[in-house]
Amino acid sequence: MSMNFDASKMAPFTLLEEPQLTFDPADQSLDVNPLRGLDLFGPYSSATFRAYTPALRIASIAPLSGLAGLRDLIDTLRSNQKPGDRKEYVPHFRGFADIFGVPLIGAPTGSAHIKLPDDLDKLGENGPAHERLLQALRGGMDRLMLVRDQFDVALVHLPDAWQAAFRAPGFDAHDALKALGAAYGIPTQVINDRAINFQYKASLAWRLSIALYVKAGGIPWKLAPLPEVPEGTAYIGLAYALRGEPKEAHYVTCCSQVFDADGGGMQFVAFEARDPVKDIEEARRNPFLSRNDMRAVLARSLHLYQGRNGGQLPRRLVVHKTTAFRSEEMEGALDALSAVPEVECIEVGSSPGWRGVWLNQGRKRGARSEPDGYPVPRGTVLQRSGNSVLVWVAGNAPRASLQGDYYQGKKSIPRPISLVRHAGIGPMETTALEALALTKMDWNNDALYDPVPVTIRYSQRLARTIANVRALPGNAYAYRLFM
Repeated sequence: MSMNFDASKMAPFTLLEEPQLTFDPADQSLDVNPLRGLDLFGPYSSATFRAYTPALRIASIAPLSGLAGLRDLIDTLRSNQKPGDRKEYVPHFRGFADIFGVPLIGAPTGSAHIKLPDDLDKLGENGPAHERLLQALRGGMDRLMLVRDQFDVALVHLPDAWQAAFRAPGFDAHDALKALGAAYGIPTQVINDRAINFQYKASLAWRLSIALYVKAGGIPWKLAPLPEVPEGTAYIGLAYALRGEPKEAHYVTCCSQVFDADGGGMQFVAFEARDPVKDIEEARRNPFLSRNDMRAVLARSLHLYQGRNGGQLPRRLVVHKTTAFRSEEMEGALDALSAVPEVECIEVGSSPGWRGVWLNQGRKRGARSEPDGYPVPRGTVLQRSGNSVLVWVAGNAPRASLQGDYYQGKKSIPRPISLVRHAGIGPMETTALEALALTKMDWNNDALYDPVPVTIRYSQRLARTIANVRALPGNAYAYRLFM
């Protein structure tokens, strides 16, 4: 029996350019490596941030035994640090003030530094350990509110000795603290013992400095314009979470909004679905919204966009979520977005089960191809159908390297993400390029990219938080309060 091998061949692949980041409102200071760009040009909002505050002021909530560790941590960020890991990616850290243009200082008043007992049993007044911890954190935030004009970000040290209080049924200490911060309007940075003792000081300094700068209201970088992406494009990410006991569980939905094509204007809508979940097991496997709920959450998101853009609508709106769009969700989305000229609904899958190996031509004529020492390049796109592509957002990124090649993590053969378009038109390469670019917009770490676009990562983070904290109202929030 003869076989048609041509029919089994995959479609040709495409290599996308590594998206550029801009560190200047005039788009004149560009780099693909976020750390190298900060080192060369400083942060995007350096001029406006200095006008807002002449120094980044740190408050603290910590046990007595943790105060020395926090002081050492701040000293690390103020000082020069030589890279000890990821040397092909991490530049020399020259100190917070030299890079970000403002000094990093402790809040000038002693009232902004809350000292807690070392003994977990002495936190709070009564109740289980997690309730006493929550009482202590709430009391600390109450006291910080009295001097809110004296600081920009609060460091909260949660030592390993308190681990018994970190989790309980329906409670997560990190999420509870972020919810408190959102309610008070206080950005918080959780510090654990691992951060204080982390041996690679340059990596620690980059990661923590970027987070503190963003939480204080700064913008470290934005996406440079992508010529393939139409002007007036905006993005929304949907994530679902179940809240409540199994018999009465219902969805808490959130929208992560990257309002602009350059990655600016990130804000959340915390939305509680109104239609009850009838099949809990099906909901856990494949969460989805009713037509009414999808219409409501997207209409509210669109209203937020208009509020930030003088009433104008986006010319093109891209909606990301990790599960397929059901027919009722599509109908609700199109109901809410009927006034937007172009709408794309994209399913983003992070575990498609594919792998790819980069092959080099054999050195001798007619020799077999040989696997390369590095994985496929980041930005490799393989079209599966007219509305589906595989995109390797993880892979070799030599343009971001300080020396030679660079594969983030250096572990295993990277798998791609899958993008399936349920609504919309245009080249799938544009959809792939947008997803690739949005993996570089997580300001809560120092990595070159995230495994998924920021629209997915941020919305998942907030969905988890609001599912764990019943008291958090369904309002709009700045992302920096949940970082």
